[in-house]
Amino acid sequence: MTCDDKTREQTKDLTLILLYLNSSDNNDCCRSWKGYDFDDLNNLAEDSYISEGRNAKSVLLYDKGIERAKALCAKYGIDFPEGGNG
Repeated sequence: MTCDDKTREQTKDLTLILLYLNSSDNNDCCRSWKGYDFDDLNNLAEDSYISEGRNAKSVLLYDKGIERAKALCAKYGIDFPEGGNG
Protein backbone atom coordinates (compact mmCIF):
# COMPACT_ATOMS: atom_id res chain seq x y z
CA MET A 1 0.00 0.00 0.00
CA THR A 2 1.49 3.34 -1.03
CA CYS A 3 1.36 6.46 1.11
CA ASP A 4 -1.45 7.80 -1.09
CA ASP A 5 -3.41 4.56 -0.71
CA LYS A 6 -2.94 4.63 3.04
CA THR A 7 -4.06 8.27 3.26
CA ARG A 8 -7.10 7.52 1.06
CA GLU A 9 -8.08 4.59 3.31
CA GLN A 10 -7.67 6.72 6.44
CA THR A 11 -9.78 9.50 4.90
CA LYS A 12 -12.49 6.96 4.07
CA ASP A 13 -12.39 5.61 7.65
CA LEU A 14 -12.61 9.08 9.15
CA THR A 15 -15.51 9.97 6.83
CA LEU A 16 -17.39 6.87 8.04
CA ILE A 17 -16.75 7.90 11.66
CA LEU A 18 -18.09 11.41 10.97
CA LEU A 19 -21.15 10.04 9.18
CA TYR A 20 -21.89 7.85 12.19
CA LEU A 21 -21.22 10.48 14.86
CA ASN A 22 -23.42 12.99 13.01
CA SER A 23 -26.20 10.51 12.27
CA SER A 24 -29.73 10.39 13.52
CA ASP A 25 -31.57 7.19 14.33
CA ASN A 26 -35.16 7.36 13.06
CA ASN A 27 -37.52 4.42 12.63
CA ASP A 28 -34.72 1.88 13.14
CA CYS A 29 -32.52 3.37 10.45
CA CYS A 30 -29.40 5.46 10.84
CA ARG A 31 -29.13 8.40 8.40
CA SER A 32 -26.55 11.15 7.98
CA TRP A 33 -26.27 14.24 5.80
CA LYS A 34 -23.74 13.75 3.05
CA GLY A 35 -21.50 16.78 3.10
CA TYR A 36 -18.31 14.84 2.51
CA ASP A 37 -15.97 14.08 -0.37
CA PHE A 38 -17.92 12.26 -3.09
CA ASP A 39 -15.06 9.84 -3.78
CA ASP A 40 -15.07 8.79 -0.11
CA LEU A 41 -18.86 8.42 -0.14
CA ASN A 42 -18.72 6.37 -3.34
CA ASN A 43 -16.01 4.12 -1.85
CA LEU A 44 -18.04 3.62 1.33
CA ALA A 45 -21.08 2.71 -0.80
CA GLU A 46 -18.98 0.25 -2.84
CA ASP A 47 -17.90 -1.38 0.45
CA SER A 48 -21.61 -1.66 1.44
CA TYR A 49 -21.19 0.58 4.50
CA ILE A 50 -23.69 3.21 3.29
CA SER A 51 -26.38 3.62 0.64
CA GLU A 52 -25.41 5.44 -2.54
CA GLY A 53 -28.08 8.07 -2.09
CA ARG A 54 -27.25 9.77 -5.40
CA ASN A 55 -30.54 11.69 -5.49
CA ALA A 56 -30.84 12.22 -1.74
CA LYS A 57 -29.24 14.73 0.58
CA SER A 58 -28.53 12.04 3.14
CA VAL A 59 -27.20 8.50 3.18
CA LEU A 60 -28.35 5.43 5.07
CA LEU A 61 -25.72 3.74 7.21
CA TYR A 62 -26.05 -0.03 6.89
CA ASP A 63 -25.49 -2.27 9.92
CA LYS A 64 -22.10 -3.20 8.45
CA GLY A 65 -21.16 0.49 8.31
CA ILE A 66 -22.36 1.16 11.84
CA GLU A 67 -20.33 -1.75 13.20
CA ARG A 68 -17.25 -0.60 11.25
CA ALA A 69 -17.70 2.97 12.53
CA LYS A 70 -17.96 1.71 16.11
CA ALA A 71 -14.79 -0.36 15.68
CA LEU A 72 -12.97 2.65 14.22
CA CYS A 73 -14.14 4.85 17.10
CA ALA A 74 -12.77 2.30 19.55
CA LYS A 75 -9.50 2.11 17.59
CA TYR A 76 -9.04 5.89 17.73
CA GLY A 77 -10.35 6.25 21.31
CA ILE A 78 -13.44 8.22 20.27
CA ASP A 79 -16.49 7.94 22.52
CA PHE A 80 -19.58 7.30 20.46
CA PRO A 81 -23.25 7.44 21.44
CA GLU A 82 -25.14 4.15 21.32
CA GLY A 83 -27.45 4.14 18.31
CA GLY A 84 -26.00 7.27 16.73
CA ASN A 85 -26.71 10.84 17.73
CA GLY A 86 -30.47 10.61 17.26
